[in-house]
Amino acid sequence: MSKIDTSIFNKHSLQQEVCPECGGSLSIRSSKRGPFLGCDNYPSCEYAKALTQVSEMAAQTIDGSSCPKCQSVLQVKTGRYGMFIGCSKFPDCDYHENPNQPKEQVAGIDCPQCKKGKLTSRTSRYGKIFYSCDAYPKCKYVLNDKPIALDCPACKWPVAIEKKTARGTKVICANKKCGEVHSPQ
Repeated sequence: MSKIDTSIFNKHSLQQEVCPECGGSLSIRSSKRGPFLGCDNYPSCEYAKALTQVSEMAAQTIDGSSCPKCQSVLQVKTGRYGMFIGCSKFPDCDYHENPNQPKEQVAGIDCPQCKKGKLTSRTSRYGKIFYSCDAYPKCKYVLNDKPIALDCPACKWPVAIEKKTARGTKVICANKKCGEVHSPQ
């Protein structure tokens, strides 16, 4: 959790705050990491003071759990994209899972690229659903639209995609070199 440092808003700070490095004035700015106080003489002076205090949460152990790779205890951890479950033996064991991102298989569709894995629906860090091979990172096959098990008559590719457009739903060959439009079933 982040907490805003309210000490900079006391009655003495209503006057212009002074940069401790160059003597210039400081003003509130924002970045992708949140608000901060920055020197007005930037880029010649790069002084910055965070307005939010990020508290690092210690990893919490999940009792009665074990890592599927090395049988060590699993922990709830906080990372760049939020909370996740990871092995307590990291970096020796790299097992991790995102409890907010369940892996769902798409009804028995084999990966057309590696022919070993199955296509699964996943959610990107921005909340968009995409479909990829569950043999990742060995196979990096990805589709942005819902896959359908349908052999293309033109190129014999075993997967098509269901694309929603303003004119309705289209079924298109998932092979990027083909792109044949099929009649919806």
